[in-house]
Amino acid sequence: MSKVKVGLVQMSCSASKEENLQKAIAGIKDAAAKGAQIVCLQELFTSLYFCDVEDYENFKLAEKIPGATTETLGQVAASLNVVVIASLFEKRTQGIYHNTTAVIDADGSYLGMYRKMHIPDDPAYYEKFYFTPGDLGYKTFDTKFAKIGVLICWDQWYPEAARLTALQGAEILFYPTAIGWATSQDEATNTEQYNAWQTIQRSHAVANGVHVVSVNRVGFEQNGAMKFWGGSFVSNPFGTLLYKGSHDNEETEVVEIDTDATDRYRTHWPFMRDRRIDSYENITKRFID
Repeated sequence: MSKVKVGLVQMSCSASKEENLQKAIAGIKDAAAKGAQIVCLQELFTSLYFCDVEDYENFKLAEKIPGATTETLGQVAASLNVVVIASLFEKRTQGIYHNTTAVIDADGSYLGMYRKMHIPDDPAYYEKFYFTPGDLGYKTFDTKFAKIGVLICWDQWYPEAARLTALQGAEILFYPTAIGWATSQDEATNTEQYNAWQTIQRSHAVANGVHVVSVNRVGFEQNGAMKFWGGSFVSNPFGTLLYKGSHDNEETEVVEIDTDATDRYRTHWPFMRDRRIDSYENITKRFID
């Protein structure tokens, strides 16, 4: 199918997992009512962004995948005939936790998961305390409506991740995200950071000739010290924005994309054809001394 309608659910979160889940389900239903066939939720949508502190109590937020949340979302997906991309805090086993996205097909079946590969450790983003790096590699999922690739937040800064996912035939790259501004920052710094975040992802669209869909949260968290900047967007295969969300509001948007555009862009701008794969051996080194 070349024409696909993707839904983006940009929302704020509370301390209540059930409240957040029900808000996400309402967003999925809203997107489906607007014609969405694939709906992407933001990173870790069932909770506040808890990685702002290193607190062992937060491990209680984790859950099995597949599990109760994917079962609930599977029922929603089947009832609406939509694909759901759901980012969750996975408890794999005692002492091993992942930042994981589950993909649920339009018939409600669980297609599989992607575990976040790049784990940040920065002020207010202490993810290495919680998450074991992914060990499933980069993956694509054959959904009812398109073959999609899923990466998560910090992954979006790495062109290698986008490339390796695109090389597996992904027609659309989805990035569930949780990123924001420290409220102590000046406006110029905020603008620069958001522009860099959007630009790097649009560059993945251009370099790989695929659509990119990025879904971020909004709202003040960490007792007001962090404002999640929203700005969810859809880019076509040449970096043109088809949609950009606000920085402040909860929004559910549906955007129609044409996956056949990949062939047109890759033919006229043959970056994939002209890759010198024989010269890239050193890319696996940490640094070339």
